[in-house]
Amino acid sequence: MKKRTLNFWEIWNMSFGFLGIQFGFALQGGFMSRIFQTLGAEIDDIPILWIAAPLTGLLVQPIIGYLSDRTWSPKWGRRRPYFLIGAVLSSIALFFVPHSPALWVAAGFLWILDASINISMEPFRALVADKLPDSQRSYGFVVQTLIIGIGTWVASNLPWMVSKLGISDSAAIGVIPMSVKVAFAIGAFVFLLSILYTVFTTSEYPPEDMEAFEKEKSKKNQFIPDILNNIGSMPLTMKKLGLVQFFSWFAFFTMWSLANPALTEHVFHTPAPIESAFDMTNAVQLEAFNTANTAFQKSSNLVGSYMGIYGLSSMVFALILVLYTSRKRINRKYVHMASLILGGIGFLMMKFIPSPEYLSLSFILIGFAWGSILSMPYAMLSSSVDPNKMGVIMGIFNMFIVIPQIIAALGGINFVSGLFGEETIHAMTVAGLSLIIAGFCNLLITNKNAITYQVEVN
Repeated sequence: MKKRTLNFWEIWNMSFGFLGIQFGFALQGGFMSRIFQTLGAEIDDIPILWIAAPLTGLLVQPIIGYLSDRTWSPKWGRRRPYFLIGAVLSSIALFFVPHSPALWVAAGFLWILDASINISMEPFRALVADKLPDSQRSYGFVVQTLIIGIGTWVASNLPWMVSKLGISDSAAIGVIPMSVKVAFAIGAFVFLLSILYTVFTTSEYPPEDMEAFEKEKSKKNQFIPDILNNIGSMPLTMKKLGLVQFFSWFAFFTMWSLANPALTEHVFHTPAPIESAFDMTNAVQLEAFNTANTAFQKSSNLVGSYMGIYGLSSMVFALILVLYTSRKRINRKYVHMASLILGGIGFLMMKFIPSPEYLSLSFILIGFAWGSILSMPYAMLSSSVDPNKMGVIMGIFNMFIVIPQIIAALGGINFVSGLFGEETIHAMTVAGLSLIIAGFCNLLITNKNAITYQVEVN
């Protein structure tokens, strides 16, 4: 099937739902560790509490990819039903996460939230490959990245914004502040609304050969054999990209799980107070705890705001690529390599910055890496695989995202950062080194179709 080239606004509409997905991911990535700490988690336990996120991705994305490849409705299409189901579930989970009364409840909601987000996210990756000709795929993934950048920046600043409107950052012991609860409620609304926008403004192509599609769909009990067969026949380029992805996502999982405790402690000097260190029956001690806790919550707002800069930076990065790739050729490999190395430098700087303002520069550099991670690997991959299996291939490719996160959560971060010292900030050093290694791994990619392309747009 010859696919027509789409204009910017058509690509924008089909990608707009990623705004909501990124609201969910940014609120989760920026503030779940804060929620865990508020509910009494120790810093060393935070990575394992995050294991829900990669485990659900490992299980959910290949399943959703496989099912969406075998779905077709004349009214709802192939990918859009999964957008909608994921959006409803994610919005419910986002609303209730900050109302968790105990640590185990928050960890449970993280499982539900991440599984729901993954139901929506994987089909969005496949939709770009479904709708766009090969010449426009980098352009499409970069537009997606532009929207992701907007979502990251706005969502990361939400607790700070609502706090500025007068909503309190203070709360009783073990209770999430109202500013966080309101921010997550806004995120839930935006998630659902943005997905609905894409569902009702975007059409999908039917299967090219409906008879062959129905025949394939009618086969029973093929899921596990098909998944294993696709893993076994994985293209070499996909394996090489997997190595790049491994180190990239190890770095970003480290940031999401430990940036808040690391930066509130090392940069803002307001670590989360440990309840057992205070005599709560003593009025003076109780007041000291509340003061320290409020300082921690306020500095956590600022950490979230600074983290939002990497979303803003990735948005600018994506905008530049949108303008450039709409007309000219780029070398995806070298763009990705340079971006990851710059992001690694941004992480390494955090150990040595003299005041919080310098975090802006760190996160600007990290944003270059993030913008590239969200576009270049997928553009390279989609030029190297069977388009009829794009959903399941994108789901399998997700293994290279979640496996490093699982390793990090099961002790990888604690072990490697412990080699540098006991301070939590060393986790950011590990993230930086991991990104730099990921950058140089791009030198392994030699497939010319994956590396470069020529774009044609209206």
